[in-house]
Amino acid sequence: MLASMILTRLLAFFTLATLALAADAPGFKVTKRYPVPGDGGFDYVTFDASSNRIYASHGTEVDVLDADSGKLLGKVEDTPGVHGIAIVPELHRGFTTNGAENTVSVFDTNTFKTIKKIPVDKDPDFVFYDAHSKRVLVCHGDAAAITAIDPEKEAMIGKVALGGGAEATVVSGKGIGFVNLEEEAEVVSYDPVALTVKAKYPITGCKTPTGLAMDVANSRLFIGCRSKVMAVMNADTGKVITTLPIGTRVDAVAFDAGNKLIFCSNGDGTISVIRQKSPDEYESVGDIHTQESAKTMALDQKSKRMFLSAAEMVPPPAGEKGRPKPKPGSFTILVVERQ
Repeated sequence: MLASMILTRLLAFFTLATLALAADAPGFKVTKRYPVPGDGGFDYVTFDASSNRIYASHGTEVDVLDADSGKLLGKVEDTPGVHGIAIVPELHRGFTTNGAENTVSVFDTNTFKTIKKIPVDKDPDFVFYDAHSKRVLVCHGDAAAITAIDPEKEAMIGKVALGGGAEATVVSGKGIGFVNLEEEAEVVSYDPVALTVKAKYPITGCKTPTGLAMDVANSRLFIGCRSKVMAVMNADTGKVITTLPIGTRVDAVAFDAGNKLIFCSNGDGTISVIRQKSPDEYESVGDIHTQESAKTMALDQKSKRMFLSAAEMVPPPAGEKGRPKPKPGSFTILVVERQ
C-alpha cells in the first residue's frame, strides 16, 4: 500500500514537472516592469526601433518611454480614446487613432507636440505605417474601411471599403495589403495604393480574428482568433493550412523571422508560442506567463524583446454590468526576454 502511494505521488510529481517544463519551453520570461503614472484604459503598444522608444496608448494620452530603462520621456496629450500609434521615422512624425472623437493626431516625435488632427470615419482603431507605399493605414471597425493617409502631406488620400469591421492589417513585400474582418472571420487582400479590394478569403476554423502578422518571405499569414486558435493562411491562395491552440482573448500576433517563432499575446496572462518548422508545418512550444490583461504586444526584431501593456483590472461593483476597469495607478509596461 505504501509503495503504491509513493509510486502514485512520484508519477504525479513527474507529470507536473513535465507540464511545467512544457509551459516554460520557450525560455522567455518577464524581466522588467515599467510603471507608468496616470489612470485610464489602454490598447496598443508600439516599439520604434529608430529611437528605441515605446509608445503606449493610455486613456487620453500616449506615454513615451525609453525601451532600455523605462524612463518616461514625455506624453502625446489630447488623444481621447486613443487606440494605436504609428511612427514614420524619416519624417519625425507619429500618428495616433483617437476613437472617442474620430480623428488621427499627427505629432512631432522630437517634441511630442500635436501638429494637427485629421478627421476620419468613425471608430479608428489599429494603425500601421507601410514603408513600401509610404502611407499610414488606419483600420476602422464601425466604418468597415481602411483609411490611407499621406504622412508627408498630413492629409487623407482615400479609403478602401471592406464590407466588415477592420481589425488589423499587414502589407507584403509585393505591396499587397491584408486585413482581418472580425465579425465575418475573413481576410481581405487589398491594394494600398489603388485603394481597391483584390480578394476575400474565409478563415476556416477561426472565429473573431484579431491580431495579424506575416511571414513575408513565405507568404504566410498568422491570424490570432478569439476562438482560441491561431490560423496559418497561404496569402497567395487564401487557403488555411492549419490551426493551433492558443490562449484566451488574443489581441496581437508577432513573427520573429530569424528564430521562426510566432507569438500570440492573450488577455489571460499568457503569450502562446508557436514554432514554424517549415512554411506548411507548425508546432506549439508552450506559453510565456505574463500578466492578466496583457493582450497587446510589440516585438523588437533586433533584440527580440517584447513589450506588453497591462494593469490590475477591477470588476464592476456587485449587481452592476460592465467590463473590468484598470485600477488607478497600476498601468505597467512588461518587458519579456529570452533567458
